[in-house]
Amino acid sequence: MRMGDPGSVVREALLAGMVAAGATALGAVPVLFSQTISERTQDWLFGFGAGVMLAASAFSLALPGIEAAELRGASSLQASSMVGVAILLGAALLLLIDRALPHEHFIKGLEGKEAARLRRVWLFVFAIALHNLPEGLAIGVAFAGTEATAAGALATGIAIQDVPEGLVVALALVGAGYRRGWAVLIAAATGLIEPVGAVIGAVVLEYSVALLPWGLGFAAGAMLFVISHEIIPESHRKGHEVSSTIGLMLGFVLMMVLDTALG
Repeated sequence: MRMGDPGSVVREALLAGMVAAGATALGAVPVLFSQTISERTQDWLFGFGAGVMLAASAFSLALPGIEAAELRGASSLQASSMVGVAILLGAALLLLIDRALPHEHFIKGLEGKEAARLRRVWLFVFAIALHNLPEGLAIGVAFAGTEATAAGALATGIAIQDVPEGLVVALALVGAGYRRGWAVLIAAATGLIEPVGAVIGAVVLEYSVALLPWGLGFAAGAMLFVISHEIIPESHRKGHEVSSTIGLMLGFVLMMVLDTALG
C-alpha cells in the first residue's frame, strides 16, 4: 500500500483513467479521415489488446497481490489461494454483468434480456463498457496498492491498447451504419467508464489495507474474463487466428517489458 495523502492517490488514479479514456478517443479519430482497415488487421489489434491485458493481469495485479498478502503475514499457499479466490470473484462479477446487461457482440449479435428493445448503439456501448470497466478498476487498484512506477506502467500499457480498441470500435459502428462523426463520439464515450472505475478502485483500497490482495486479484479476474470471453473469441471468429496470436504475443511482451522496466 502506498503511503501519503489519500486524496492525492485518488487524483493520480483519476488522471491515469482520463489518459486511458483519451487514448480510446485518440484511436477513434482516424475513422473521420480513412475508409477502413482490413479484418486481418482488426483481429491483430484485438489480439494485441488481449496480450497487453493478459500481461497486466499477471505482472501488475496477481503477483503484486500475492506479495501484498505475504507482507501481511500470509504463507505462500494462503497468499496465492487468497488472490486465486479474488480472481474467481472478479470473473464471476463480470459474468453476472454480462448476463444481466443487454449488449451486442460485434459479430455474434444480440445477447441479454430485452436486448431487442434497446437501440443498437447502446448495445455497443454496453459491450465496450464491459471491456473498459475492469481496466479502470485495475488502474485505480494499482495506484492505491502498488508503487507509483508500477502503477504508471500498468496505466501506460492499458492506454496503449486503448488506442487500437477505440479504432476498432469506431470502425465497427461505421460498419453497422452509423455516420463517422457519431461513431467517433460514441467510441470516445465508451472510454469514460475508465476514470470512473479508476476512482472507485482507488477509493476502496486507499481506505482499507486489508482489501489490497483481494482488490488486485479481483481486478485481474475481471480483466481475464474480458480477455477470454470477449476479445480472443472476437479475434478468432473470422479465421485470422495466426494474426491475432501474433498480436497477442507482441502485446504480452510489450506489457511485460513495461512492467519490469518501469516497475
